[in-house]
Amino acid sequence: MSSADKIWRARASEAVIQSNPVITQAFLECQRSPDVRKTHLFEGRYENIYLNEQHIPQLTTLMKEAVAQAEDILSSKNLNTGNLSVGYWFNYMPPGSTTTSHTHDDDDELLSGVYYLYVPEDSGNLIINLKDEDIEITPQAGDFIFFDADARHEVSRNNSELHRLSIGMNFGIRRS
Repeated sequence: MSSADKIWRARASEAVIQSNPVITQAFLECQRSPDVRKTHLFEGRYENIYLNEQHIPQLTTLMKEAVAQAEDILSSKNLNTGNLSVGYWFNYMPPGSTTTSHTHDDDDELLSGVYYLYVPEDSGNLIINLKDEDIEITPQAGDFIFFDADARHEVSRNNSELHRLSIGMNFGIRRS
């Protein structure tokens, strides 16, 4: 199986890309609130910060677009996409940080993805470890990258002087 069968890259619509600064600013304002759930504490930072459409209304359009992309990918793999749901979180990656190798196939996940909101130059690449090769992707703001939930992946060191902001996503079938 080639990397083309396991990794999909898509550009967000102009409307979604134009909302990146608004979403980023809202994230910066909300992320420190005590009612915001945070998980995966590594090296002094929470890798997963959970804000939703109630915190940031502009996420509604972004997530609708992400789900539509995921449905297209899963349909092309002949998988039933009826009742597809998405779980998502922000990843605010400071200078010097990495994200260690992991997968997202813990539960009912069919597909994983990431959307890039703010990407300074040299702020870390997404590395997807496939059976026969490692695929290194240099992201840009406005990119969606999708990959199989069982694909081991990591993020290289943020060598910039600025934080990078992305949204991680898992897609699965909503349980009744």
